Amino acid sequence: MRHLKKRSTPPGEHQPVLLDAVLEVLEPRPGQIAVDCTVGWAGHSVEILRRLGPGGLLIGLDWDADNLPKACARLEAVGHPFRLEQANFAGLPTVLHRHGLERVDLVLADLGMSSMQVDDPERGFSYRRDGPLDMRMDRSRGRTAAQVLATIGVPELAKALREWGDEEQAETIAAAIVAARTEAPIERTSQLAHVVQLASAQTQWRLRQPRGGWQTHPAAKTFQALRILVNRELNNLEQLLRVLSALLQPEGRAAVISFHSGEDRLVKAAFRHGRRTGAYADASEDMIRPQVAEWQANPRARSAKLRWVQRDNDYT
Repeated sequence: MRHLKKRSTPPGEHQPVLLDAVLEVLEPRPGQIAVDCTVGWAGHSVEILRRLGPGGLLIGLDWDADNLPKACARLEAVGHPFRLEQANFAGLPTVLHRHGLERVDLVLADLGMSSMQVDDPERGFSYRRDGPLDMRMDRSRGRTAAQVLATIGVPELAKALREWGDEEQAETIAAAIVAARTEAPIERTSQLAHVVQLASAQTQWRLRQPRGGWQTHPAAKTFQALRILVNRELNNLEQLLRVLSALLQPEGRAAVISFHSGEDRLVKAAFRHGRRTGAYADASEDMIRPQVAEWQANPRARSAKLRWVQRDNDYT
């Protein structure tokens, strides 16, 4: 009998995406100050902190407070200085000011969902696991995905699906969701996934295509777009990109890992603008993608895109 490759990260494990590439482009060195804007369970941060040494400092941010205890435990095991804070990276200048800093040497932002968030049904991020349709990164504030779907109109929802989910059937799916809520509130992830499957005429779904290759679940793009809408993720990314060059030391480096075309377009445009204005001395010409071995071992890495920049030495 042929065995299928695993389809997600095993429970309790965390596989940082493009780790080797991140370390290569950031080049963390002893004594530097680094910021991980999306620390998660510290998959990238642990390896960066090891390279900063006892004379360096790592500052880790995460909007999701549930991630911080696990990250703290993993970073404490390294034994070098670090600080963690629940914060949105859009407010990075304020965070640095609280720590008595104006500029840092390295900045990393991994915009993807962590495996632990997706695998927890209570968070509402997964189209494969039934749970409350929440999707908030910070569960102490803001509207849930269910509350957003209860009031949003077809044009606005279709635009979100198209721009933030790259959904080709955006209008059809948006209309089906709004029609379905007139019958009953859409409050569970399984309800939303079912509505999307019916609307897209893909009621039969398997992870792998018959002759290999990954097959995207018909609701995956809808869930992605709704998550971005609930958390205002692109607005936050735009703010980070606006202030990034001012927060880097001369010759400081930054890297951003994105997972869909909307994010990548913002990063690419901001980095190119920085090159034209002289803020950045160097930048990646092309996106860096995972090697085949990585996305085969970790299917969630297959859409990752890495871009990096280096601040100009003389830019003010």
